Amino acid sequence: MRKEAQERRNEILDAANELFGQKGFDGTSTNDILEKVGIARGTLYYHFKSKEDIMDALIERYNAQILGAAKAIAADKSIPVNERIVRVVMALNISDGNGKEIIDHIHKPQNALMHRKIQKVIINGLPPILTEIIREGIEQGLFNTPYPYECMEMVVAYTNTVFDDDLVEISNEERASRIPAFVFNVERLLGVEGGSLMYMMKMFDSGDESGRIGNEEG
Repeated sequence: MRKEAQERRNEILDAANELFGQKGFDGTSTNDILEKVGIARGTLYYHFKSKEDIMDALIERYNAQILGAAKAIAADKSIPVNERIVRVVMALNISDGNGKEIIDHIHKPQNALMHRKIQKVIINGLPPILTEIIREGIEQGLFNTPYPYECMEMVVAYTNTVFDDDLVEISNEERASRIPAFVFNVERLLGVEGGSLMYMMKMFDSGDESGRIGNEEG
């Protein structure tokens, strides 16, 4: 029975995810979800108290997916520190499945609340993951900073706001000029020689949407 309940819950989430992507959060009614899953209203409310509750569950599922992938990469000591940093950030670059559907519609005005909640999880969840890698780099003599967590907090907060079109109006040309400036300043935060972190440019190679954590990049 517990397995069946979990499967039903996932069916509701999958249906809501698809509908939110098509019609937006505000444009989707609980009746729409009921019809798509083919269940009674009581069954829906057994699993979720409201449409807002469904949205929160979708965000939690998405966040668990991207942060889980980032943690797995960060823990893989077989990957060099520098490469691991890039891979952790790029793990947020989900371009298929439910992740892409969420990404596509959180940037619609009617889904601003969902966008904000995902940003909050990324800004709070990603710095600790990156910090552990930076500490390894300090031990290996790659970096030199007494504030590894604070450095990563600044990096994540910056990339999740300035490179997000919904928060900062910026042209492609302006974004292109921000990228080398961003790398330049990260080098100083981590106490390394100028030009030594240019490998980080790889994080911004995915096109116009690059640089946006929680939006096809991390």
